[in-house]
Amino acid sequence: MELQKYKIDGTFFEKDYWKPYSKVISAPNEKQAYERIYAIIGSKHGLKRQYIKINSVTPQE
Repeated sequence: MELQKYKIDGTFFEKDYWKPYSKVISAPNEKQAYERIYAIIGSKHGLKRQYIKINSVTPQE
């Protein structure tokens, strides 16, 4: 399966405020892009999904 690049913008809760993030990741489809960003941000900062918000997912060329 061919991977596409997706740019994901959103916020995550760190300490007492919501911190913005922007990442470009590779995934086979948009649904997998959502799952991967939850895994990446969650494992890096020790957060559950309820503390990670995704505002936009846009395909990159």
